[in-house]
Amino acid sequence: MSRAVRLIAFFAAALVCLPLILAGLRGLPAFGQHTNPYGDAVNAQGEALRHVTNMVAAVNFDIRGIDTLGEEFILFTAVTGVVMLLRGARGEARSADPSEILHRRREGRSEAVTGLGRWVAPTTLVFGLYVILHGQLTPGGGFQGGVIVAASALLVYFGEGYAAWRLIVHSTALDVLEACGVAIYLVVGLVPLFTGGSYLENVLPLGEVGSMLSGGIIPILNVAVGMAVIGGFCTIALEFLEETRQPKEDDE
Repeated sequence: MSRAVRLIAFFAAALVCLPLILAGLRGLPAFGQHTNPYGDAVNAQGEALRHVTNMVAAVNFDIRGIDTLGEEFILFTAVTGVVMLLRGARGEARSADPSEILHRRREGRSEAVTGLGRWVAPTTLVFGLYVILHGQLTPGGGFQGGVIVAASALLVYFGEGYAAWRLIVHSTALDVLEACGVAIYLVVGLVPLFTGGSYLENVLPLGEVGSMLSGGIIPILNVAVGMAVIGGFCTIALEFLEETRQPKEDDE
């Protein structure tokens, strides 16, 4: 197809779509106008019904908890695809064990970078765990906290180098962690079915509002999501860092 024909087709499609676009723009609410009665209902009833103070957690792990389970499997599938593509391209059945990595270019790091990494990495790890465990109380949760914990593992690589990174990050452990996170979420949802309830229906005491044990099954689901996200994102980081290995260069 020539350039002229493509341009004609583009402008013809634009003319057909332009009235629909303009109609959609005219139907938008005014700037600042509140049009979310669903959110108002959740804010008004969420704390009393679920004993949580983070309404986003109430939506993600209770009101639309089945959707969140679907997101878990999307992440699991995406990480599996990355692993299969990268390991297959390298001709590996799995990421190499640390003991098998004998040759690699040594990255130069200053003492300041290494020292800063030793302070920041554990601090970031603790903060990530805090975000996961307090997901039903404050903004955050398993998704956000899991990414923060994965970032703390990467900070070890930036501060200490690849050898130290591979001593604490093992592909098998990450696979198990991610799979267990998804499995826990699935099983917790199945338990109420054996008592005549609905999938993901709460069967635990709701606890006192404001405590870490409040929210019934929501904290458990938060932790399960955190496990899956930590395993998934650390696995992706591991696979991409494996792509940078220099097996023919002496580690001197």
